[in-house]
Amino acid sequence: MPQPKRKATKEPNESATTRAILDAAHRLFLKTGFDAVNLEQVGRAAGVSRQTVYNQFGSKEAVFHEVVKRHWDAVRSETASAFAAMEAAPTSPAECLRGFARALLRFVEQTDQVSFTRLVIAESRQRPWIADEFYRCGKEPILKCFAAALAVMARKGMIACSQPELAAHQFMGLVQEFVIWPRVMAIGKGLADLPDNEVVIEEAIAMFLSRYGIDRR
Repeated sequence: MPQPKRKATKEPNESATTRAILDAAHRLFLKTGFDAVNLEQVGRAAGVSRQTVYNQFGSKEAVFHEVVKRHWDAVRSETASAFAAMEAAPTSPAECLRGFARALLRFVEQTDQVSFTRLVIAESRQRPWIADEFYRCGKEPILKCFAAALAVMARKGMIACSQPELAAHQFMGLVQEFVIWPRVMAIGKGLADLPDNEVVIEEAIAMFLSRYGIDRR
């Protein structure tokens, strides 16, 4: 499916109307799914007319795109800032990895990432573009930013890594296997058997550096 036509929205300072529309759409999409939502419902929930929603966004697909983009904004911005600071004043590989993993954990715990992931899985079978939007607006730029940070560390001789994008996928997988997928799959009582988040992070760092770390002894 072609990318939805989008009307310009003000960034980063959303108007009160835009904020109300996106907040309402976010709630509705998560509650009832993409197909069950229309611009009339979004407008009613936001306290504006359908025409106002259309004037600002142009289509339901464009509203969804903005909701997804906005959902990822915080963690995308946080990780980009952290990696930029790391490049300017390099820290240890372990500290860089630890900071990134904790940012991912905060994102999962402080947002509805689990519910959003379930929505994307449910909807993408009929509408593959929804999964593409979710990935392109969030995980892809975060992954590329992380891979760029690993490439910087490799150039500085802090790690030995010739394929930073592969390595970025590997580290994110080590963390997400415990902090996202068990919740997405709703494994119930099995969640109680999962290790503490800090244990997950430290073990992921240890495994990553056992492969890519440089012995300074």
